[in-house]
Amino acid sequence: MGILSRASYVIRSKLNAVLNRAEDPTETLDYSYEQLRNELQDVKQGIADLTTQKKRLEIQKRRLEENVEKHNEQARQAVKQDREDLARQALEKKKQKMTQIEELETQISQLQSQQDQLVEQKNELQKQIEQFRTKKETMKARHEAAKASKRVNEAMTGAGDEMEDVNRAIERAEERTEDMEARAQAMDELRDDGVLEDQLSDKSSLEKELDEVQQQGAVDAELDTLKAEMGKGEEPEPETDTESTGTEDLSESDLEQELASDGDVDVEAPEVSDGEVDAELEELKDDEKTS
Repeated sequence: MGILSRASYVIRSKLNAVLNRAEDPTETLDYSYEQLRNELQDVKQGIADLTTQKKRLEIQKRRLEENVEKHNEQARQAVKQDREDLARQALEKKKQKMTQIEELETQISQLQSQQDQLVEQKNELQKQIEQFRTKKETMKARHEAAKASKRVNEAMTGAGDEMEDVNRAIERAEERTEDMEARAQAMDELRDDGVLEDQLSDKSSLEKELDEVQQQGAVDAELDTLKAEMGKGEEPEPETDTESTGTEDLSESDLEQELASDGDVDVEAPEVSDGEVDAELEELKDDEKTS
């Protein structure tokens, strides 16, 4: 195979592949059906033209037959008048007309045969067209059903071009959302660590640091005052009897637990009678007088 032949073959194969991809079976079937109908119309038109031609020959034949009768009558009249020459002329014309009639009959017979053949072909073609129309509609229905099933399967599996675009859009949206969430978490972490300043605050980082030092100093001063009031200075406080004071010192762990609870624990108060309250009140009065 030469270079030109190979190039021509490759071009034809590529063109055929492009045409196959671009071809719509339903449109092809409709076009073929229209072509068959056009052919049927051409056959009908041919039958009509042939019939018209045959009718013209038949009309011409009838006229010749009328002329034959006319020439025959003329020959009779000439014989009655003893005009043999005129009778001969009339008979000659009669003979010519009869020869033409025979030729016309032959042509009419041929046209009739052609007409019968065209009518038979027309009926056969019309039958084929009806069968093709039924097959065409069936094939179109099958094609549409197959195409719908293909779209449904592609939509369910995500294999179609449109679903691929949708999946890509979802992936891009997820990536952007994850990036925004990661950035938001990073900004929160930096703001908590003090790396980033609050843009809504009118204080600088130095002022914030001074406020924190001042607040810490106020807490230390209040703690020293509390220690001084309770006699918890640098000198150790002598041990006291818990029974004489009537109070019990809290251990360090108990104190931490009490501070952690913030004193918000609800305790149900026991019921106390009025007599007990009066007796305790009289006791307090006697102790006050004694002191």
